Amino acid sequence: MSSNKGIVNMTSRIEGKELIMERTFHAPRELVFKAFSDSKNLESWWGPQGWKTENKTFEFKQEGVWHYCMRCEDKNQGEFYGMESWGKAIYKEIVVPEKIVYADAFSDKDGSISDQMPEMIITMLFEDSGENTKLTVRSQFSSEDELKKVVEMGVEQGMASQFDCLDEVLAEWK
Repeated sequence: MSSNKGIVNMTSRIEGKELIMERTFHAPRELVFKAFSDSKNLESWWGPQGWKTENKTFEFKQEGVWHYCMRCEDKNQGEFYGMESWGKAIYKEIVVPEKIVYADAFSDKDGSISDQMPEMIITMLFEDSGENTKLTVRSQFSSEDELKKVVEMGVEQGMASQFDCLDEVLAEWK
């Protein structure tokens, strides 16, 4: 357990076709932003606990591609052990160290987007609060049904677990 646990546990709410998740980290904004903007940094924590991420492609620039695979390496996760989950993002806007906007979708290992799962537009806002950073993640879906499908899959629990992983690496980097 990290002593750097998020200052405020993650909160989430739904507004229309948007899922909004917020969490405050005990780390400066530039460091939290760097966790998302550097390939090796992102690989070191992205994904729920017990999963390891490998970036196949990482081009952190407007219209750049981030293609990655998360693999469950925790035998205690039962049927999830050994499972792979591929994702592909296209960066739409980057304002260092304030904002990242990208189109996000499930994909296969070749980068082909899944038509079985919803695509979303993710807007990440990094708010400077001295020694702390408030991160707001706004996930916009094309319909309320698509949003509901992702919520039912456990996206909120997965993101909360992922943010716990981020807490641990931020404590190591400070």
